[in-house]
Amino acid sequence: MRFIAAFLWSFVLWLVLTAGSSGMLWSTQELAAGVIFSVIVAFTTRTVIGEKADRFLNPLKWVGFLAYIPVLFWGMTKANLDVAYRVITGRIKPGIVRVPVELKNDAQYTILSNSITLTPGTLTIDACPDEGALYVHWINVTEPEPEDSTVIAGPFEKWARRLGK
Repeated sequence: MRFIAAFLWSFVLWLVLTAGSSGMLWSTQELAAGVIFSVIVAFTTRTVIGEKADRFLNPLKWVGFLAYIPVLFWGMTKANLDVAYRVITGRIKPGIVRVPVELKNDAQYTILSNSITLTPGTLTIDACPDEGALYVHWINVTEPEPEDSTVIAGPFEKWARRLGK
């Protein structure tokens, strides 16, 4: 199961990265090379994927990630505008913030950490599941220890819990 999950993800990534490179979607040579490289990647990473590889094969998870893309891009757009405003006005108060989160597994921490890091003005420095917290460098520290994650993460924590089940 782990091999299949790694192969499918590698091949889909290959297809995305090579789409349209030969005038049409994919040439026969690109598809053959994609299969070969995906088999190599799947074989070498089959032990890295973990016990719950079948979660990546669930089509509902794929639909969930597709539904999350507009949420992520909206958060990134708002953060871009906020950072531009702060740079123009000089109202920058950088610092490290401890963000309390209620996440249960590594997948949820990874999704939330990456979502926060992708938004301009924030960078996840450390994830501490033992403490139930993330440490984030933030461009505009209003409270060093907010009571909930919505101050920095917005709706991302809710989505991370949903997608990382």
